[in-house]
Parts: sequence; C-alpha cells; structure tokens
Amino acid sequence: MKIADMNWMQVETRTAGDDRCILPIGSVEQHAYLSLATDMILAEKVSVDAAEPLGVPVFPALPYGLASSFASFPGTLTLSLATYIGVIRDLLDGMYRSGFRRILVVNGHGGNTPAMTVISEWLNDHPDASVKFHDWWRAPKTMAKVLEIDPAASHASWMENFPWTRTDDPRQPTTQKPRVDFAALARVDTQRKRILLGDGNYHGLYQRPDEDMLAIWEVAVAETRELLEHGWH
Repeated sequence: MKIADMNWMQVETRTAGDDRCILPIGSVEQHAYLSLATDMILAEKVSVDAAEPLGVPVFPALPYGLASSFASFPGTLTLSLATYIGVIRDLLDGMYRSGFRRILVVNGHGGNTPAMTVISEWLNDHPDASVKFHDWWRAPKTMAKVLEIDPAASHASWMENFPWTRTDDPRQPTTQKPRVDFAALARVDTQRKRILLGDGNYHGLYQRPDEDMLAIWEVAVAETRELLEHGWH
C-alpha cells in the first residue's frame, strides 16, 4: 500500500490498528548504462512488493542520498552529510507524529549507511519505537542468491540491471569488466574517481538473463517481507 494512494484519515485509521510502515531511501547517481535513479527505484519497488500482501504503508522513496564519490558524473545529485542527517531525523519525527512506531527503512545505496547512526540516536529519544535498517541488496539471503548466480557482482553491474532500472540507451557492453582498484578509489577526489571508473561499473558483466534477475528479486522481496512480519520489539 503506497502512502501516495492514501489520505490522512486513512493513515490515522491504519496506525490505530497497525503501526508499521516503510521508508525507502535511495540515491540519484551514476549507474553506468542504467538509470541514474536505480537505487531509488529498487528500494521503493522491493518495499512495495514486500508490503503489498500485508497492507503496510510505504512512503515515497527519499531519492537523494550521500553520493559525493560520484559527483563528477553528470546527473548525480548528493546531499552533504550534515543535511542528510537532518533529513533522516526529520522524516523519522514525521512518521512518529503520524502514529507509526515500527519503521522499516529500506536502503538502496551503500553510501547511506550514516543513517544508521542517526537512527540509533533517534531511538534513544523514542524508546517506544522500533526501527530496522535494511540494505536490501546485501541482506544475507539476497546476497547469497546473487553470489550463487555470479560472484562478479558490483555497483552498476548486472546485479542492478533489472527490467525496471534499464534505460533506452542501446549501448550495453557484452564484456565482463575487470575489478576496479578499490584502494585507489578510496584515496582520490571525485574527478579522479571518474577517470578510474570509466563508465561507472565496478566490475562484472553488465547484464544477465531476466530469469536470473527475477530469481534474485523473489528472494529479496521475501527477505524484506520477513523483516516486516517478525523481530520487532
């Protein structure tokens, strides 16, 4: 159930009987030949697909995150760390005021992990709430399925190439990209990162059969739904 399809009175009624909700968070950043909004698209879709049979409301995805490493790639937008911390806290406050006490934050971008520190601090001020932070793509069962199919999987590679993250760009390499030097990436600015990365794929194939992708998606949705159903305080 999308919050976009509800009015405020329906939310008030919903929280009176079930105080769970999902906040997807993503990023708008380079993903080689895939959509710049890949992280946002995947975080929101896995949330909606997981919540659908449970009727749990899903907020619109927070599209912007921490993507300073890719700032030299056109179309990439990034928030400063100070801004991002404030945004996450403000959104948690708003969900709490709306009556939600069990909040699943579904993350689609590795750079957003500082949100976990914000959540930890926020929970100290809201002891009657419970918040889970879920990196959907590297959750144990989902990542195990990815590695089972192809261990050469990374940012902007085949593992993010779903039917719903593709663009109409006809350029789609059929080769397997060698692994980038991660240590070198970590010690340079964004412009030199762009030079080292080339098209943006970290390593691996650019696309695999949809059969493989849908098999991963099935696991990811089930794993996300399990978090909604179990393990709250």
